[in-house]
Amino acid sequence: MSIEKKERGKFCESVPPNIMKLAATFYALLLGLSTIITFSDAKEIGQAIGFQKGCELAGLHPLLIVTYKNITISVNKITVPHGERVTIRCRELGKYKLVGDSQLHCRNASWNGKLPSCIPTTAISNYTGETEAVPPTIVFGLPAGSAAIEPSGALAVFPGSILHLECLFARKLGNPEWTWTSTFRQYLTGWAIAARERDWKYRLSIYYAKAQDSGVYTCSTPRGLSNSIRVHVVDVQCPILKLPEPPLVGKIEGARMGHNAVFECPVGYKLEGAAGITCQYNGKWSGDVPRCDTIQCPQMDTADDAWLQLIEYNNTYGSKAVFACMWGHKLVGSQSLECQGDGSWSGGIPECIEITCPIPLAPKSGRIVERSNRSNNNKSMGRKQSRVRVYKVGALVRFACLPGHQLLGEASIICTENGTWSHPTPVK
Repeated sequence: MSIEKKERGKFCESVPPNIMKLAATFYALLLGLSTIITFSDAKEIGQAIGFQKGCELAGLHPLLIVTYKNITISVNKITVPHGERVTIRCRELGKYKLVGDSQLHCRNASWNGKLPSCIPTTAISNYTGETEAVPPTIVFGLPAGSAAIEPSGALAVFPGSILHLECLFARKLGNPEWTWTSTFRQYLTGWAIAARERDWKYRLSIYYAKAQDSGVYTCSTPRGLSNSIRVHVVDVQCPILKLPEPPLVGKIEGARMGHNAVFECPVGYKLEGAAGITCQYNGKWSGDVPRCDTIQCPQMDTADDAWLQLIEYNNTYGSKAVFACMWGHKLVGSQSLECQGDGSWSGGIPECIEITCPIPLAPKSGRIVERSNRSNNNKSMGRKQSRVRVYKVGALVRFACLPGHQLLGEASIICTENGTWSHPTPVK
């Protein structure tokens, strides 16, 4: 089967065959054809009716920032649908020069434009002898007003701001030159006056910026190397932020583009969200207002130790967990733990071990006549058996003398909670 077509686009192989065949069948019906559509026919028709592939963007240099639909892409690889555009800029405005196109247009699996790269400027080369071979760095200052960086790399400036564009170049190598595309007015240029800046900052100043000041400002070195920055004077304002309610504490600079709001929490709380947000070029804040959550430590799990008791417990910041052991056991570890500012306990959960007393010795010319509250563990060792005696708290031991002897000392002793006997063993 053959169908004439004016444009023959690439067929999108990602379209499922059943969908493709259905579309091709519909197209055949429109043409008045009565035939069975095979898969190869469907592929040919699919090419005719414009199934288009998306474009892949991968392996970009880490200095490049990609924005798609006003969202900064942080992954290493993305696929953009046919017909869509992405905006690319260098990570640090003015410190790297973008070479290539700042906007790429996806046209059927191919990018319409040159994939850009970032090359270093004088500030990155540390103003060494190689400075003559690299473009100049451009940095900006705002003695008054505010600004934000657009996805394209343009500097959006709020009207009325005072903007200094600084071309960083070693003065000993000659004078750079500022040029601009705006025809609104002439701008003051020259070396900075301050002693610490006059040998490397060649300045252009825009006072009380107006929309007509928008344009491209270029600094060129005596050798013809240049770097540019696009200025876009625009009145952008974000929704006014309400003063935060306690416990959240905030300082809001304003709601103009470039204004910031910073937040913090008092002791005992942790900040959930960004500590600072900025009014962006698009009239939206860079994030939501955060909140303060009470700092809590993990729940204590003492189920593994049947003898361990929690006699005081609170898992919020600054509170304590206090432990004790049941009768006949002693605590190994800290008796109390504190919930710390990072949400962790000051130590591990202690454990309880059984209290025992040492095996008593029979008095000279005497014997032990009774033992109580003790356990015997028998171990077979060939034909002989070894008896291990354990005396727990409360165990009672009695003594008696052999005929013709008198007992000097207590006739009975008890194992106490501190792991010692209540009295010394009688001597004889």
